[in-house]
Amino acid sequence: MRVDFEKYHGNGNDFIIIDDRTAVFDASEKVIAKLCHRRFGIGADGLMLVRKSSTADFEMLYYNADGKPGTMCGNGGRCIAAFAFAHNFAKKEMLFDAVDGLHHAIINEEKIAGELFDVSLQMQPVTAVTERENSFFLDTGSPHHVEFVSCVDSVNVFEKGKEIRNSSQYKPGGANVNFVQIEKDTIFVRTYERGVEDETLSCGTGVTASALAVFLETGIKDWRIKTRGGDFRVDFNWNGSQFSDICLKGPAQMVFKGETNL
Repeated sequence: MRVDFEKYHGNGNDFIIIDDRTAVFDASEKVIAKLCHRRFGIGADGLMLVRKSSTADFEMLYYNADGKPGTMCGNGGRCIAAFAFAHNFAKKEMLFDAVDGLHHAIINEEKIAGELFDVSLQMQPVTAVTERENSFFLDTGSPHHVEFVSCVDSVNVFEKGKEIRNSSQYKPGGANVNFVQIEKDTIFVRTYERGVEDETLSCGTGVTASALAVFLETGIKDWRIKTRGGDFRVDFNWNGSQFSDICLKGPAQMVFKGETNL
């Protein structure tokens, strides 16, 4: 079986996207893991299928690089919105269904440049936040540990992230792990992602969780958010007990398209 695909990235967080509105793709763990493998496949942090939806413009099915179904992916959501807009089955303001519910997305059309899009994605409200010494835990569609560090460049993200991800406090499912440095008007974020089991160049739900945690730590909302893959902006409202109107903004770009034989 031959399958058409496109490769997108959101600030270096890369995904294979397949239009599967006919629901014929073999979404087995083995097939997806092979396609995402960076030596024996196309290579990606995850794979997404576009499926038909009775409640929205489309449904997003997300799988981690290990082939297992994943929780919500913020960069993936922005990339699949760009894909849907580029293929004319969604307008620049769209609604799609994901594992954690419905999401609005907006393609900022005036910022389109070839295959590069600027995408705003509405995230789900966040109420439950656990504060620990020098860290927070919160779920922004995926579970995230956010830890403050003095110099993020000096952190061994793979080793320390893996240790925290697999620690007893986050069993059985584990958590994504973010290391955050606060400096002037900028926060610097590096993330270890479960399912990828490595550091990724950026993580959408991770920078969202980091922005909310930094607000709880400092009381300041407006930050430039930097990752190794690029810059983000996160807007939100806080009423003292809940974060709402959370919006993740950043670029999404089509890298290449092709055909693979399954």
